[in-house]
Amino acid sequence: MHSQPNAGALFVAGTDTGIGKTHAGCSLIHALRARGLATCGMKPVASGCLETPDGRRNEDALALQAAGSRPLSYELLNPIALREPLSPHLAARLEHMTVSMAPLRTAFDQLRAAHQMVVVEGVGGWMVPLAPGLLASAIPRQWELPVVLVVGLRLGCLNHALLSARAILADGCRLAGWIGNRIDPAMAAVEDNLETLREMLPAPCLGVLPHGLDPAQAAVRLDVAPLIAHLSP
Repeated sequence: MHSQPNAGALFVAGTDTGIGKTHAGCSLIHALRARGLATCGMKPVASGCLETPDGRRNEDALALQAAGSRPLSYELLNPIALREPLSPHLAARLEHMTVSMAPLRTAFDQLRAAHQMVVVEGVGGWMVPLAPGLLASAIPRQWELPVVLVVGLRLGCLNHALLSARAILADGCRLAGWIGNRIDPAMAAVEDNLETLREMLPAPCLGVLPHGLDPAQAAVRLDVAPLIAHLSP
């Protein structure tokens, strides 16, 4: 067991894929930086990476890299970069490789040693397979990270959010808070849905991100004080 497992790190989970984990993660990084904390992002596993002259690059990981307090090696921020835009276990299989936790932990420890806060973004939803017998949820479970759940505000979000919260707690993780993300600006009864989420989710709402704001602007909509109080060493 590693000492001070919660010090200076959190895990950003999503209710589904394509609901704005990266946008929320980058907004969190900007909000934490605004509070004076040296903060970086991390995307341990990314699929759908493009081949570039510098190596494989993932759009979400690049956004996290740009949001951080200082320049970072891309390979440290995204140690496993898979080419095909598939579930990681399938993308890795096409490359005749298996995702394992060891290189992810090594990179995470290096990032945490150099920063006051590390915002670790998951891949897809809570239970996406990384490898046979290994789910994405193993990252926050094994590293003992508090979880921030990003709820993509669209039709069906109540069920997705409640199921995700139940799974997070059932896996023994702490749900530190949730963020609503307005991915569908035309969603009907959005305030009523937010009220329902506030009543039914077993964690505080850290904020609601409007549609169309960049992360630096959206950061002011987030209350990170509860995260800082819990996570600071």
